[in-house]
Amino acid sequence: MKKRTVALIAHGGAGKTSLIESILYKAGATKRQGKVEDGTTISDYAEDEVKRKVSIRSSLTHCQWKEHTINFIDTPGYADFAGEVKESLRVVDGAVIIVSAQSGIETGTEKVWKYADEESLPRIIFVNKMDGEDVSFLPLLEAAKKTWGNGVVLLQLPIDEGNGFCGVIDLLSMKEGEIPAEMAGMAEKHRKELIEHIAELDDELLEKYIEEESLSIDELKGGLRAGTLKGKIIPVLVGSALRAISITELLDAIVGFLPSPSDRAPLTGKGGGEKEVLRRRGEDEPFSALVFKTLFEPHLGSLSLFRVYSGSLSSGTSVFNATKGVEEKIGQILMLQGKGKEEVGKVAPGDLAAVAKLKETSTGDTLCDRKAPIILPAIEFPEPTISIAIKPKAKKDQEKLMTAIAKVKEEDRTFATRIDHELGQTIISGLGELHLEIIIDELRNKFGVEVEIEKAKVAYRETITGKARVQGKFKRQSGGRGQYGDVWLRVEPLQRGEGFEFVNGIVGGAIPAKYIPAVEKGVKEAIQKGVLANYPTVDFRATLDDGTFHKVDSSDMAFQVAGSLAIKKALLEAAPVLLEPIISVEVAIPDVYLGNVTGDLNGRRGQVIGTEPRGSLTLINAVVPLADMDHYSTNLRSMTKGTGSYHMKFSHYEKVPSHISEKIIAEEK
Repeated sequence: MKKRTVALIAHGGAGKTSLIESILYKAGATKRQGKVEDGTTISDYAEDEVKRKVSIRSSLTHCQWKEHTINFIDTPGYADFAGEVKESLRVVDGAVIIVSAQSGIETGTEKVWKYADEESLPRIIFVNKMDGEDVSFLPLLEAAKKTWGNGVVLLQLPIDEGNGFCGVIDLLSMKEGEIPAEMAGMAEKHRKELIEHIAELDDELLEKYIEEESLSIDELKGGLRAGTLKGKIIPVLVGSALRAISITELLDAIVGFLPSPSDRAPLTGKGGGEKEVLRRRGEDEPFSALVFKTLFEPHLGSLSLFRVYSGSLSSGTSVFNATKGVEEKIGQILMLQGKGKEEVGKVAPGDLAAVAKLKETSTGDTLCDRKAPIILPAIEFPEPTISIAIKPKAKKDQEKLMTAIAKVKEEDRTFATRIDHELGQTIISGLGELHLEIIIDELRNKFGVEVEIEKAKVAYRETITGKARVQGKFKRQSGGRGQYGDVWLRVEPLQRGEGFEFVNGIVGGAIPAKYIPAVEKGVKEAIQKGVLANYPTVDFRATLDDGTFHKVDSSDMAFQVAGSLAIKKALLEAAPVLLEPIISVEVAIPDVYLGNVTGDLNGRRGQVIGTEPRGSLTLINAVVPLADMDHYSTNLRSMTKGTGSYHMKFSHYEKVPSHISEKIIAEEK
C-alpha cells in the first residue's frame, strides 16, 4: 500500500511548521515556501496562530512523493495543547520527532516521545536547525542515545555546523564526491556502527556480514525498515527546514522506513455486544474509521475529521455510527491542505479526511459498516489542570456564551466547563494559562462573545464547635387570624463530613406532627446561608425538642419562620467557625526538583503526606487548601522546567485558621 500517514511532533519552537512548509514545497504540493514569521504557512492559518506565531491546533496536509501519498498532521508543541498531539498520534502510523539542534532534547520532546510510545508508533528523528548558532551535533546524538537507547542510529552526518552547514553525508550510500576528505574517517566509523546495528537485528544479515564484512544497500535498507517497524531502530536524519537541506532525504526515509497502513497490527475493538473484534487494515475489509477531531467553520458548520482504518467510504452513502447506534448520511468528503479543502469521491485505509454536518457524531466516535459493527477504543485526553471563572460582558449574552462553550468543548476535549450554582459562576478549565487565553480569544473572535475573567470563588462552609439550646418564636396579630409558631432547638456538632441531621424530639404533642415538616423546612432553608459569611452550614445536628402552638393562629408558615429564627440564633451561640475545602494533590516530578516543589507546597499551607518513586519520577502526595492553589499549574511548570505534572481532587473540609477566617468574613460582610 503506497501510503504513509505521519505526525510531526516536537517541543514548541523546534520547527515543525517550517519543516512541513519545506516538505510541501519540495514535493511540489505548494508553489512557494511559507514562513511562520510572515504568517504565510499552510498549517498555521488560524487568526490566533498567525498573531502568536505558534501552532495551536493540529493541521492536516498531504503530498505525493515517489508514487506514494504521504498524509501529515502538523501538531502543536506547547504543553497547553497536548490534547491535539494525543488525538493526532492516535490516528497515524508513524511519527517524525523534530529536535532543535540549538535547544537539544527538551521537556516537550520527552513528552511527545512518551505519547508516541503509548501508541507503539515507529518513528524517525529529524535534527532541525543545523544552520543555527551554538550548534554541537555529536553531543546531541549521544544525549539522544542516552535518553532513548542504542536503537537511535545515525543515517547522516552533517557537513559543518551553524552558518557553514551546507549538506549531509549519506551513511548508507557513502557516495564519492560528497564526503569532505577531513570527514572520511568519521563517516566510515559511523557507517560501520550503522551496519553492525542493522545486522545484529537479523540472523541472516549478521551471518553474511560476519562472512563478507559488508552488506548491500538494498540489504541495509531492508534491515533498517524492518528494525524501524519493530521499534528496534530509530533513524536519525539532520537538516535545516529553512534552507531546505535534507528534505528530500527525509521524504525518502518516511517512504522507505515508516509503515504503510497494512504494516500495522490489526485493529482491536468491540463488536456486537461486548465481544472483541479483530480487523485487518485492508481495503477489502468492512469499512471502519475513527472521528478524531471536530471543527466548527462559519460556512460549513461542524466538520468531522476522521481516519479510515479499513474498507472504503464514498460520498453520498450512509455509514453507521457504532458508538451512538445511529445512521449518518455522508455528503461531500473533503481532503484538507491546511485551511484548503478538496472534494474527493472516495477514501481508503490511511486517509485522513473530513465530512460536514454529521448530526449525531462527535469526537471519538467510530464510523463503520452496519453489517460489521466495531467500536474502536476511545482517545484518552489529558485532564484539565487549571480553572478560571468567566462571565459575559453583557448579561444578555449568557445563553450565547453557553452555546459557544458547548461548541468549543466539542472541538477541544481537554477543555471543560461547569456552572457552580452555589457560587453563581461559570468555571472553565484547561491545560494551562495560554490554553485558556486561546479559548477566550476564540469565544470573542469565532463566536462573537466578549467575556470577562473573574476570580474563581472558593466554596467555603460553616459549622459549629459548641452546643446551644434556643427558642424561636414567631407571633403576629393584625386583626382576624394571626400567626403563631414557637419552637425550641438544640444544636450540637457532628464529625467532619457527616452533613446535617434534623431530629424530631417532640414528645407529648407539644407541637402537632403536621407542623414538624414546616419547622424542618425553615431550618434547612436558613442554614444555606450561614451566620458568619453566608456560606452553607454543615456537620451538625439540630433537635426539635419542645415548643407551643395555637389552635387557631398556628400554621405551616408560622412554624417555618420560627424554625428559621431558632436555628440562626442557635448557630450564633454554638461557636461557629469557617471551613475550607482541602484537596488531595499528587505531583510527579524529577527528583532534582523535590526540594523546591515540597517547599512551594508547604508555602501554600500544604502538608506533604509522603513521597514515592514512580519510574524515573518522584510522586509527592500532599493535601493543600484549595484557596492557596492559584496559578499552581504555571508555577509548577516554571519550577520544573515543564517536566512536572499534577492531579488534584477534593479531599475534605477543615477549619480555616482564625487570622485567615477573619479576612474572609470581613470581605463577605
